[in-house]
Amino acid sequence: MLVRAAVLQGMNASHPYSASKPLTIENVELAPPGPGEVLVRIRAAGLCHSDLSVINGDRPRPMPMALGHEAAGTVESLGDGVRDLELGDHVVIVFMPSCGHCLPCAEGRPALCEPGAAANAAGTLLGGAIRLNYRGKSVHHHLGVSAFAEYAVVSRNSVVKVDKDLPFVEAALFGCAVLTGVGAVVNTAKVKAGSTAVIVGLGGVGLAAVLGARAAGASKIVAVDLSAEKLALARELGATAIVNGRDADAVEQVREITAGGADYAFEMAGSVRALENAFGMTRRGGTTVTAGLPPPGAALPVNVVQLVGEERTFKGSYIGTCVPIRDIPRFIALYRDGRLPVNRLLSATMKLEDINEGFDRLHDGSAVRQVIEL
Repeated sequence: MLVRAAVLQGMNASHPYSASKPLTIENVELAPPGPGEVLVRIRAAGLCHSDLSVINGDRPRPMPMALGHEAAGTVESLGDGVRDLELGDHVVIVFMPSCGHCLPCAEGRPALCEPGAAANAAGTLLGGAIRLNYRGKSVHHHLGVSAFAEYAVVSRNSVVKVDKDLPFVEAALFGCAVLTGVGAVVNTAKVKAGSTAVIVGLGGVGLAAVLGARAAGASKIVAVDLSAEKLALARELGATAIVNGRDADAVEQVREITAGGADYAFEMAGSVRALENAFGMTRRGGTTVTAGLPPPGAALPVNVVQLVGEERTFKGSYIGTCVPIRDIPRFIALYRDGRLPVNRLLSATMKLEDINEGFDRLHDGSAVRQVIEL
């Protein structure tokens, strides 16, 4: 079938994207789902920094590629062997498929699935197939999804069924921003009630972490960013204090607010400098968590004596250390109960044709989460 999709032909386009147009809307041939795969009609897809990192070359991927990985839609067709879904089911798409058989999956850590990581790096679906074709040439899948399109074929292991009364625009946010941000707080760090937390970087993931810290019962939540508008939003979402990252004494401000440093510090900006600051904002014996993804090759200088002598913990967090089939339903339940107002992360909805302008807004930091409605 022919579907309209946003295709990236090459990386490192110049700004503004509204002029260089790195993403073009093409009629792409989409093959039917193979064994263990599902055809999903995409109804909503969010713009994320992980997409932007491919466009600007920070996260190299094989080209051409149909982008988009945070999405929700309806099941339209089932490949052989898929028996636990029905046509018309509403699903949230997860950007890391899990095979269920490798060592990390067997340990209950599907975010670290080895075949899933290999497939994502190669631009294929979990089973190794490519179902997209344009003018006789294969078009790679972005993180096993390629959601900036009218339809997508994905692995059955890339979707989680959700209730049909949840709006698609809101459901899409649970596929990446909420899993990554809230998950980093409750799964990776296991923030305790009454503890203190600082979140550095207030994009969609960082603001979701603010929501997660509030839901977890943190007594002090310090939000750090360069944008006054995002700091104000963080305050509305539950941050008890805000600090502008441009301030020369930002680290000292946080340490003063938290009486010597936060119990938990989260870096969500994808910047080595931000991670250094987050480490400096962490108390003796505290935990520093990073979910940011700087360019490959970025290295962090760490004072090993400080790491040892202060019994610090450094942790990476990928997809919030989540088990999507478990965590998406429980995060949605918290949202419905009013304790996780993720709808506040939504900056705007837009059309597929306006995608390059959307990435301009994401690049300059003027938007949190923009969602394409299809």
